[in-house]
Amino acid sequence: MIEAVVFDIGNVLIEWQPEQFYDRVIGAEARRAMFDEVDLHGMNDAVDRGGDFQGTIYATAARYPRWQREIEMWHSHWIEMASPAIPRSVRLLRALRARGTPVFALTNFGIGSFAYARTEYDFLNEFDRAWVSGQMGVIKPDPRIYALAEADCGLAPASLLFADDRAENIAAAATRSWQVHHFTGPEGWAARLVSEGLLTEGEAK
Repeated sequence: MIEAVVFDIGNVLIEWQPEQFYDRVIGAEARRAMFDEVDLHGMNDAVDRGGDFQGTIYATAARYPRWQREIEMWHSHWIEMASPAIPRSVRLLRALRARGTPVFALTNFGIGSFAYARTEYDFLNEFDRAWVSGQMGVIKPDPRIYALAEADCGLAPASLLFADDRAENIAAAATRSWQVHHFTGPEGWAARLVSEGLLTEGEAK
Protein backbone atom coordinates (compact mmCIF):
# COMPACT_ATOMS: atom_id res chain seq x y z
CA MET A 1 0.00 0.00 0.00
CA ILE A 2 1.33 3.42 -0.97
CA GLU A 3 1.51 5.73 2.02
CA ALA A 4 3.33 8.71 0.48
CA VAL A 5 4.24 10.06 -2.95
CA VAL A 6 7.72 11.42 -3.57
CA PHE A 7 8.40 13.97 -6.31
CA ASP A 8 11.68 14.88 -7.89
CA ILE A 9 11.61 18.58 -8.81
CA GLY A 10 13.83 19.25 -11.84
CA ASN A 11 12.07 18.13 -15.04
CA VAL A 12 9.16 16.81 -12.99
CA LEU A 13 7.70 19.97 -11.44
CA ILE A 14 9.99 22.57 -13.03
CA GLU A 15 11.76 22.44 -16.37
CA TRP A 16 15.55 22.26 -15.96
CA GLN A 17 17.28 22.77 -19.30
CA PRO A 18 20.50 24.84 -19.02
CA GLU A 19 21.54 23.89 -22.54
CA GLN A 20 18.38 25.41 -23.97
CA PHE A 21 19.05 28.64 -22.07
CA TYR A 22 22.57 28.93 -23.45
CA ASP A 23 21.42 28.05 -26.95
CA ARG A 24 19.14 31.08 -26.79
CA VAL A 25 21.74 33.40 -25.27
CA ILE A 26 25.03 32.49 -26.96
CA GLY A 27 23.95 30.11 -29.74
CA ALA A 28 24.17 26.35 -30.00
CA GLU A 29 27.70 26.24 -31.42
CA ALA A 30 29.22 28.33 -28.62
CA ARG A 31 27.18 26.43 -26.05
CA ARG A 32 28.52 23.10 -27.28
CA ALA A 33 32.08 24.42 -27.15
CA MET A 34 31.63 25.71 -23.61
CA PHE A 35 30.02 22.52 -22.30
CA ASP A 36 32.77 20.46 -23.96
CA GLU A 37 35.46 22.53 -22.22
CA VAL A 38 33.81 23.11 -18.84
CA ASP A 39 32.10 20.48 -16.69
CA LEU A 40 29.13 22.68 -15.87
CA HIS A 41 26.95 19.82 -14.71
CA GLY A 42 29.76 18.73 -12.39
CA MET A 43 29.85 22.29 -11.07
CA ASN A 44 26.12 22.10 -10.47
CA ASP A 45 26.53 18.77 -8.69
CA ALA A 46 28.95 20.49 -6.31
CA VAL A 47 26.26 23.06 -5.52
CA ASP A 48 23.73 20.27 -5.10
CA ARG A 49 26.07 18.58 -2.59
CA GLY A 50 26.01 21.71 -0.44
CA GLY A 51 28.55 24.03 -2.06
CA ASP A 52 27.89 27.74 -1.91
CA PHE A 53 25.58 28.71 -4.78
CA GLN A 54 27.37 31.82 -6.01
CA GLY A 55 30.83 30.94 -4.72
CA THR A 56 31.02 27.57 -6.48
CA ILE A 57 29.89 29.05 -9.80
CA TYR A 58 32.14 32.11 -9.62
CA ALA A 59 35.16 29.98 -8.69
CA THR A 60 34.53 27.84 -11.76
CA ALA A 61 34.09 30.93 -13.92
CA ALA A 62 37.41 32.34 -12.73
CA ARG A 63 39.20 29.21 -13.93
CA TYR A 64 37.87 29.67 -17.47
CA PRO A 65 38.38 33.32 -18.49
CA ARG A 66 37.18 32.61 -22.02
CA TRP A 67 33.77 31.66 -20.64
CA GLN A 68 33.72 33.66 -17.41
CA ARG A 69 30.73 35.85 -18.24
CA GLU A 70 28.72 32.93 -19.56
CA ILE A 71 29.47 30.68 -16.59
CA GLU A 72 28.50 33.42 -14.14
CA MET A 73 25.09 33.44 -15.85
CA TRP A 74 24.50 30.04 -14.20
CA HIS A 75 24.01 32.12 -11.06
CA SER A 76 22.68 35.45 -12.34
CA HIS A 77 20.21 33.86 -14.79
CA TRP A 78 19.58 30.65 -12.89
CA ILE A 79 15.81 31.09 -12.65
CA GLU A 80 15.64 31.32 -16.44
CA MET A 81 17.23 27.86 -16.63
CA ALA A 82 14.88 26.51 -13.95
CA SER A 83 11.67 27.41 -15.73
CA PRO A 84 8.85 27.21 -16.46
CA ALA A 85 6.84 25.18 -13.99
CA ILE A 86 5.10 22.07 -15.37
CA PRO A 87 1.47 23.00 -14.60
CA ARG A 88 -0.13 19.56 -14.68
CA SER A 89 2.52 18.14 -12.36
CA VAL A 90 1.81 20.94 -9.92
CA ARG A 91 -1.90 20.16 -10.11
CA LEU A 92 -1.17 16.50 -9.38
CA LEU A 93 0.87 17.43 -6.33
CA ARG A 94 -1.97 19.58 -5.03
CA ALA A 95 -4.63 17.00 -5.85
CA LEU A 96 -2.75 14.38 -3.84
CA ARG A 97 -2.47 16.72 -0.88
CA ALA A 98 -6.16 17.57 -1.14
CA ARG A 99 -6.86 13.84 -0.84
CA GLY A 100 -4.76 13.74 2.32
CA THR A 101 -1.89 11.79 0.77
CA PRO A 102 1.50 12.85 2.18
CA VAL A 103 3.63 14.37 -0.58
CA PHE A 104 7.39 14.58 -0.23
CA ALA A 105 10.20 15.96 -2.41
CA LEU A 106 13.53 14.22 -2.99
CA THR A 107 15.65 16.52 -5.09
CA ASN A 108 19.18 17.30 -6.15
CA PHE A 109 19.16 21.01 -5.37
CA GLY A 110 21.56 23.46 -3.80
CA ILE A 111 20.84 25.20 -0.52
CA GLY A 112 20.87 28.70 -2.00
CA SER A 113 19.22 27.77 -5.29
CA PHE A 114 16.39 25.94 -3.51
CA ALA A 115 15.79 28.92 -1.21
CA TYR A 116 15.62 31.13 -4.30
CA ALA A 117 13.32 28.74 -6.16
CA ARG A 118 10.90 28.72 -3.22
CA THR A 119 10.45 32.47 -3.63
CA GLU A 120 9.50 31.98 -7.28
CA TYR A 121 7.40 28.81 -7.09
CA ASP A 122 4.90 28.72 -4.25
CA PHE A 123 4.22 24.98 -4.62
CA LEU A 124 7.77 24.25 -3.43
CA ASN A 125 6.58 25.30 0.01
CA GLU A 126 3.73 22.78 0.02
CA PHE A 127 5.54 19.48 0.57
CA ASP A 128 4.95 17.57 3.76
CA ARG A 129 8.67 16.85 3.75
CA ALA A 130 11.38 18.17 1.42
CA TRP A 131 14.65 16.24 1.21
CA VAL A 132 17.12 18.59 -0.48
CA SER A 133 20.52 17.18 -1.40
CA GLY A 134 22.42 20.37 -0.55
CA GLN A 135 21.12 20.21 2.99
CA MET A 136 21.85 16.48 3.22
CA GLY A 137 25.35 16.58 1.72
CA VAL A 138 24.67 13.79 -0.77
CA ILE A 139 23.03 13.61 -4.19
CA LYS A 140 20.96 11.03 -6.04
CA PRO A 141 21.60 8.28 -7.00
CA ASP A 142 23.88 7.68 -4.00
CA PRO A 143 22.09 5.08 -1.85
CA ARG A 144 22.72 7.17 1.25
CA ILE A 145 20.21 9.82 0.23
CA TYR A 146 17.42 7.25 0.03
CA ALA A 147 18.43 5.77 3.39
CA LEU A 148 18.33 9.22 4.98
CA ALA A 149 14.87 9.84 3.53
CA GLU A 150 13.60 6.51 4.83
CA ALA A 151 14.96 7.19 8.30
CA ASP A 152 13.43 10.65 8.39
CA CYS A 153 9.90 9.68 7.36
CA GLY A 154 9.82 6.34 9.15
CA LEU A 155 7.77 4.71 6.38
CA ALA A 156 8.49 1.34 4.82
CA PRO A 157 10.42 1.78 1.55
CA ALA A 158 7.79 -0.24 -0.35
CA SER A 159 5.13 2.25 0.73
CA LEU A 160 6.83 5.14 -1.11
CA LEU A 161 5.99 5.92 -4.75
CA PHE A 162 8.79 7.98 -6.31
CA ALA A 163 8.76 9.86 -9.63
CA ASP A 164 12.03 11.04 -11.18
CA ASP A 165 13.07 11.85 -14.74
CA ARG A 166 16.45 10.13 -14.46
CA ALA A 167 16.54 6.37 -14.86
CA GLU A 168 19.55 5.95 -12.58
CA ASN A 169 17.75 7.73 -9.74
CA ILE A 170 14.68 5.55 -9.86
CA ALA A 171 16.82 2.43 -10.30
CA ALA A 172 18.65 3.29 -7.09
CA ALA A 173 15.34 3.77 -5.28
CA ALA A 174 13.96 0.50 -6.68
CA THR A 175 16.90 -1.44 -5.28
CA ARG A 176 15.74 -0.25 -1.85
CA SER A 177 12.20 -1.53 -2.59
CA TRP A 178 10.68 1.88 -3.31
CA GLN A 179 7.90 1.86 -5.89
CA VAL A 180 9.03 4.00 -8.79
CA HIS A 181 7.85 5.85 -11.87
CA HIS A 182 10.18 7.02 -14.63
CA PHE A 183 8.78 10.46 -15.38
CA THR A 184 8.70 11.32 -19.09
CA GLY A 185 5.77 13.73 -18.87
CA PRO A 186 2.83 14.58 -16.63
CA GLU A 187 0.40 12.49 -18.66
CA GLY A 188 2.09 9.23 -17.78
CA TRP A 189 2.51 10.28 -14.16
CA ALA A 190 -1.18 11.16 -13.92
CA ALA A 191 -2.10 7.76 -15.35
CA ARG A 192 0.13 6.02 -12.82
CA LEU A 193 -1.46 7.89 -9.91
CA VAL A 194 -4.92 6.93 -11.17
CA SER A 195 -3.92 3.30 -11.68
CA GLU A 196 -2.65 3.18 -8.09
CA GLY A 197 -5.99 4.49 -6.83
CA LEU A 198 -4.40 7.65 -5.45
CA LEU A 199 -6.43 9.98 -7.66
CA THR A 200 -9.54 9.73 -9.80
CA GLU A 201 -9.31 10.57 -13.48
CA GLY A 202 -11.09 13.85 -12.76
CA GLU A 203 -8.66 14.75 -10.01
CA ALA A 204 -5.68 13.91 -12.22
CA LYS A 205 -6.50 16.29 -15.05
